[in-house]
Amino acid sequence: MPYEKLRFRKASIFAYTNSPLYNANQLPVNLYPYLILLVFFAVALYFIFRKKKVNPSILSNEDKQLLLEHVEFYAALNADKKKVFEEKLAHFLGGIKIEGIGVEISPLDRILVGASAVIPILGFDEWEYRNLGTVLLYPDTFNKDFQFAEGERNIMGMVGDGYMNGQMILSQSALRHGFSKSAGRENTGIHEFVHLLDKSDGATDGVPQNFMKHGYAIPWVKMMHQEIQKIEDNQSDINPYAITNEAEFFAVTSEYFFENPERMKDRHPALYDSLSKIFGQKLA
Repeated sequence: MPYEKLRFRKASIFAYTNSPLYNANQLPVNLYPYLILLVFFAVALYFIFRKKKVNPSILSNEDKQLLLEHVEFYAALNADKKKVFEEKLAHFLGGIKIEGIGVEISPLDRILVGASAVIPILGFDEWEYRNLGTVLLYPDTFNKDFQFAEGERNIMGMVGDGYMNGQMILSQSALRHGFSKSAGRENTGIHEFVHLLDKSDGATDGVPQNFMKHGYAIPWVKMMHQEIQKIEDNQSDINPYAITNEAEFFAVTSEYFFENPERMKDRHPALYDSLSKIFGQKLA
């Protein structure tokens, strides 16, 4: 920069800072609240979006045998897809704690929790459950106060919120039943992990915008309401629990999609097509 221009710029700054319009003490003070908020916001974003350092578990031959025997979804995959499934499962088990509350965690429980997490994300190249740190396994159903020993208990699984944020609770009996031959189109583990995917955009509302193309949300909401009306009119084989709200509709129909895709494609072709696009998986 020519010396004359540099001297002019310095003179301009000097003239401004010595004018009555400039207050050297007032300007920084007024900025302090904004700077504090900016720093707080930046730190919050860092902790939300940073990638966890994960040391993937190593799946043993026994683990893979449990997958073959108890997870039909995995057993039906070709060799390449099985490898991808195993890699995602190992990554999940290496980064998420699975703890028992009043129950001992067995190798099968770990595999079934991990499978519940991997099945909905198998079609995504890279996905981490950054909004989850711990899965708590209860022996049976529980109530809204997290009691499982007495009183009325009808909750099989839930995604924590508020002070329980970052945690999921699953009933061990419901988890195992979801992967049994008699489960039909229901799977509690998959149901709760779909809620987590739904929640990843900031709202558990049945519209997983992180996995939808731009402009697809409105047609999806319209389809949900149409299908809910059919259930209310007793003209659908979808679990009636789906009419609770849009979030439950998404989770319930996702169970159906993964547990019996052929039947869904036959009975609900438009719904099957929509879920296939959301999850990036064509299962039938």
